[in-house]
Amino acid sequence: MASQQIQQKKENHEQKQPKQRTYVMWTAGVAFTFFIAFLGLLLAKIPGFSHVGQLACAIIVAVAYRQFFGYPEALRSGITFSTKKLLRLAIILYGLRLNMAIVFQDGLGLLVRDAFVIAFAILATIWLAKLLKADKMISLLAGVGTGVCGAAAIAAIAPIVKAKDEDTAIGVGLIALMGTIFAIIYTILRPILPLLPTEYGIWSGISLHELAHVAIAAAPAGEDALAIGLLAKLGRVFLLVPLCFIFIYIMKRKNKDSGQSENKVDFPWFLLGFIILSVLGSYVFGHSIPISDNVMSGVYTSTTWLLTAAMVGLGLNVSLQDLRTRAMKPLIAMTITSVCLSILAYFII
Repeated sequence: MASQQIQQKKENHEQKQPKQRTYVMWTAGVAFTFFIAFLGLLLAKIPGFSHVGQLACAIIVAVAYRQFFGYPEALRSGITFSTKKLLRLAIILYGLRLNMAIVFQDGLGLLVRDAFVIAFAILATIWLAKLLKADKMISLLAGVGTGVCGAAAIAAIAPIVKAKDEDTAIGVGLIALMGTIFAIIYTILRPILPLLPTEYGIWSGISLHELAHVAIAAAPAGEDALAIGLLAKLGRVFLLVPLCFIFIYIMKRKNKDSGQSENKVDFPWFLLGFIILSVLGSYVFGHSIPISDNVMSGVYTSTTWLLTAAMVGLGLNVSLQDLRTRAMKPLIAMTITSVCLSILAYFII
């Protein structure tokens, strides 16, 4: 009897060991993505990289790690968790950045121009990609990021269109590069353009790629320019919601027409979280439920770290060889689109 108990304990111990090891490696994988995200933060503090931002710098570090050391297979489960789950959590929390009340109250006129900008950016990039015979998926993601709100928009659309992690990372990297270049160009052009500060702010808000890029470009023109610029940009973030549903419809029609019923489009439930937090942040937090600025600032910071850790996971899937062969033509298409978008936005403000 005693020997049976000892044998049973030994078997239970042996069963627990693989589970414990799996949990340890999962935890190490998640921690690894945050460590690379921290290195990205340090890189972003170096002159020259400061305009690129923590997120893009983290992707650079992740891609470099992959090329020198290979993919850390032992940590795959934790890295995948960051890439999939933390990414969706970041998008949900990103909803707090969207103040629907302000958009509905002051930005309705801008929404029409924002909708035009989004449609132009996506369709123009796809059309140019077809002419250049560029990678379709990367070009689509680049067009979405250019038209809406950069990395967050790409991250939201990618699972709907079944984009590979590598394609998503390349799209985010292209957006970071192009948005940074254009933000700097805007600040250089500002003193010589015949635009009022508010007009310049609107131009920045409806044509630049990320919220951070709008802030970089509009801030030198004053508080009014920055406020209206961010409002215009928030209108584009708001339109991300209907855009996601449009892509869901398109993908379902595409699968139905091709007879690929097994490749059904999964509903992006994280989008509901994005909408709910947007509503709470707009009408509840700070109104019915007082929330301090420090708390909200902490949430924004956490969102950035979660999104950065997720992008590290995506960056680890990028091969430099694929980057050279597949990213150049989409970059050309996105560059042409961005230039044309800036010109068109200038004339519709």
